[in-house]
Formats: sequence, C-alpha cells, structure tokens
Amino acid sequence: MSQDVTIKTEKDEAFTNAFPLGKLPAFIGTKGFKLYETLAIATYLLSLVPKDKIGAVLGKNNEQYASVIKYLSLFNQEFIPALFQTLFMINGRYPYNKKQCDENFGKVDVVASILESRLAEFTFLVGERASFADFFAVACLAPGLQTILAKPFAQKYPNITRWFTTVSKNAFFGDRFAQFAIAEKPLVYTPPKKEKKPAQEQQPKKEKKEAKPAAPAASSEEPAEAPKPKHPLELLGRPKAALDEWKRVYSNEETRETAIPWFWKNQYDPEEWSLWKVDYKYNDELTLTFMSNNLVGGFFNRLSASTKYMFGCMVVYGENNNNGITGAFLVRGQDYKPAFDVAPDWESYEFTKLDANDEESKKFIDNMFAWDQPVIVNGESKEIADGKVFK
Repeated sequence: MSQDVTIKTEKDEAFTNAFPLGKLPAFIGTKGFKLYETLAIATYLLSLVPKDKIGAVLGKNNEQYASVIKYLSLFNQEFIPALFQTLFMINGRYPYNKKQCDENFGKVDVVASILESRLAEFTFLVGERASFADFFAVACLAPGLQTILAKPFAQKYPNITRWFTTVSKNAFFGDRFAQFAIAEKPLVYTPPKKEKKPAQEQQPKKEKKEAKPAAPAASSEEPAEAPKPKHPLELLGRPKAALDEWKRVYSNEETRETAIPWFWKNQYDPEEWSLWKVDYKYNDELTLTFMSNNLVGGFFNRLSASTKYMFGCMVVYGENNNNGITGAFLVRGQDYKPAFDVAPDWESYEFTKLDANDEESKKFIDNMFAWDQPVIVNGESKEIADGKVFK
C-alpha cells in the first residue's frame, strides 16, 4: 500500500476547518482520514511500510506493540516536557526557576533509571531489534546529551550510553548522527549581568540667577492635577517580613526541607497576611491539561499589578478532558478582593479563606507550594499534571 504525502507549512482556512485545535503536525489521508499528534501520525505512517523493508519497528506481536507505545508515551509525556522546559530556562528562553529545574531533572532521572534497568539485560527497549521506541527515545535524548545532560549523564547511565551509540548508528537515521558528540560539560544557568549605568558627565556649575518673583497662585477655577493612583493595599504600609525575601527562599531552596518551614516561621503573620484557596469555577469546560495551564498563566499575567502584595501557586490536576485548577495564595491584608480584582477575569475563580491552625488547610497549602502529592477533590485523589508560581 502506497500513500503520497504532501507537506504544507501554512495554516489556511481549509486547515482550520479540518483541525479546529490548530495543532501541528496534522495529517489527512485517503478518504479524508485525519490525524493529529506526532506519535499517532508517525505510528500510522510506519504501519504502511512493508516489514521486509523496515522490519518490525512497531513490534512483532500485540505485547511488543503495546510496549512500543509505552515507551513512546513515557518520553512524550514525561521526558520531553521536563528536558526542554529545563533547557529553555537555562538558556534564557524561559524565566529561570531553580525549583522547577530541580524537579524536572528529577523526572529525567526517573525515566533514565527505567531505561538503565531495562538495558542492563537487553540490547533494545522492545524485542531483539531496534524498534520505533528506540528511534524515538534516541531522538529525544540527543538534545539533552549535547546541552544540559552531557558527559556526567552518560557516565551515570552506561547502559543508556551504549544503547544510544548503537541505535544512533542505525540506518533508520541515515547520517543524522554522523557528527554527533556528547558535550563534555553540562550547560548551566548563568544569571544575566546587570548593566552598569554610565557615569554622568559632570556639568559645569551654572551661575546663580536672580530669583524671579513668585508666580501668582493658580486660579481656584483651574482643576488641580489628579494624584497618581496607588494600589489599595499600599495603604497597609510595609509588612514586618518583606515578601521578596520569601520569594528568594522559595526559588533557591529545597521546597519541603527548607522553604516551607521558613515560610511558617518567618513569613506568615496572621495579623498582616491572609491565606486563600483559589478554585476555577468552570472546570467542566476545561479540555487539555496544557491549555488549562496556559489559562493559569494568562490569569497570572493579568495579576501583575499585585505582585508586591501576594504570592501563590496554582496547579492543574487530573488528565486531558478531565482536569481542574486549584491553588493557594498568601495575600497582604485580610481581604482577597483588592489583590485579585486587578485582573479582569478574577470573578471566574472562587476564593475560600484558609485557617493556618487547621491541619488539613495547612497540608493543602504546603502541597500547593511543593506540588509533590496528589490533590484531594471531593474525596478522590487527583495527580498534579502541571502548575505555575505567581511571584
């Protein structure tokens, strides 16, 4: 069975009608058969190639096929997001967050440990020959070996390194890896240097001029210039504990071990601050988890005018087409509204005041700051899929 493939790089009206989500790549086959998602398209196209030309890259039987899908999903859902989010934060494409980088490196190590264990006894991930699982995993791992993983990763996982070298030489890749080399040292984050302001040239002293007679008082009919509007929470004055210090601790220290105990000991004062649970009201309208996380990001952007007066974390729990948004915030003062109503969409969220003396409330706050335990929703445990920090 042969099938012609036409590649288009522009989204036109026909594309939008066929694929409302607008995701690339997208595929339209014979008789209008449509696919999106990289793995679905790649798996389908590979299934069209006769086995005598490409081998059993999708497995020899149902068990092997399921194992191929298992590894594809593992890399697509766990490894790729963790690797590239960290890479982009380290190379400056995304804002740097040490906590998120450390968590992502942890995910990379978990996936690597799974592979290392398998490859200690087998040459390939599935079966006796290289499969699509091997090809896809090697392609995903290569950018990391050239940047943030480098030689230390290769030395830590010798079975993965042996496997990577073997699979990357497979004819499937052509000459793609002919000049490939693992970086000697990992790429690390370098804080941007602050630009020094040029010294102001000294201006010659001006001779004193005779004082001019004072200008006549402004007419009472002329309106006085309106004072610059201030954030309503500015009227509360400066708190005893500066919020910036807590944000620094949270960004640079281990969350559970150091940051959270520091928060309760040094930052939270119930007379100056309040704690709030924030829930999205329309969870039944949410679809994909990454879109829900983007919704949170947009909300945070619109809250920027209140950055000096609060700190919080919001997470997306659940899975695609069955997820929700919740979070916890520390807010200056005892009312949430002055801090949140700077965002036009603040009324899309429900606000519940939390009592730090209540054990369940405190446990919830700790988990929102750490993201390391499931969220309990209506008595049901929900895994955290993603989240964002407002600071």
